[in-house]
Amino acid sequence: MPLGPDERIVFEEHASPLYEEIVTSGGIEASDARIAEGGELHAAFELLVEVGLVVKSEDGATWRAVDPAAVQARVVAPLGQQGAELIAESAHWAQSFNALSQTWRRSPSAVGAPFAEIRGLATINDYLAALASDASDEVLTAQPQYRRGIKRLSQAGAQEIEALKRGVRVRTLYQHAARRGADTRRYVAAVTAAGAEVRTLDEFFNRLLVFDRRVAVIPGHEGTDSAMVISDKSTVAYLVDMFERHWERARPFTSSETSLMRDIAAEQRAMTIRMLLEGRADPAGAKRLGVSPRTYAAYVADLKSEFEVETRFQLGYEMGKRGISGRETDESSG
Repeated sequence: MPLGPDERIVFEEHASPLYEEIVTSGGIEASDARIAEGGELHAAFELLVEVGLVVKSEDGATWRAVDPAAVQARVVAPLGQQGAELIAESAHWAQSFNALSQTWRRSPSAVGAPFAEIRGLATINDYLAALASDASDEVLTAQPQYRRGIKRLSQAGAQEIEALKRGVRVRTLYQHAARRGADTRRYVAAVTAAGAEVRTLDEFFNRLLVFDRRVAVIPGHEGTDSAMVISDKSTVAYLVDMFERHWERARPFTSSETSLMRDIAAEQRAMTIRMLLEGRADPAGAKRLGVSPRTYAAYVADLKSEFEVETRFQLGYEMGKRGISGRETDESSG
């Protein structure tokens, strides 16, 4: 896609205002005389189509806007690869797209509703990075699985530290099992040193990201390749309330005191007991604790040894006989 200074001038002066109009109005009629051959906005419209910022509806009657974050990389990245003489030009394009991205995220009509689905890991990651770079007040993150990978942790850490430098409050929630990962501990040490807050919880929860209490992102129903973007104020407020309730019961991921680690071990033990008494299979129990099946099996083996039994049936019987449910307080368990 050969784009240069001339196209950028058209993009900034004519295509960008047209895109904003399409976003605000929810689309533009295909029969609009302004975008037809010889129309005053034909060149600007053709550029939007070439870049991929507008697509035709299924019935072909209208053209609708596309999230700039989903197409920005296809335009900006190749420019940066052309050499040092194009670096300045690439920066201009990035600024133009950033302005359009803000327009997109401010307008519910850009996605047609307060709920929108985005697909593809690259698109999702680009969208989250854009939201993080635009955050001005607060970023809330709930990560149920601690194995995010070194590369993903490094990227998240860099984005969070950059946000913290801008004065953004960053809070992240993991499961207790995250404390076992050396990569996660290094990531936590880096972001907490910059001012972030990280806590862990024994219970399972779904992934959640909230930016400025304005936009929330949750997993889509099709797994890791899709995500739901929520801008409905009531729904976002509900998700924030859920996060805050979990946050209040979670334990800080900043201390290695023996007493704290004993409490965490007790909570994981109680969670394992609940999984057994509920009859959950080992893979399901391991997932809810955020550990591997092998680690979960070790937890069960420890319980057998503690209650001096050989089978899970005997373990369940012994716990039932003693009235143990996995929901006792530390004092009553003692």
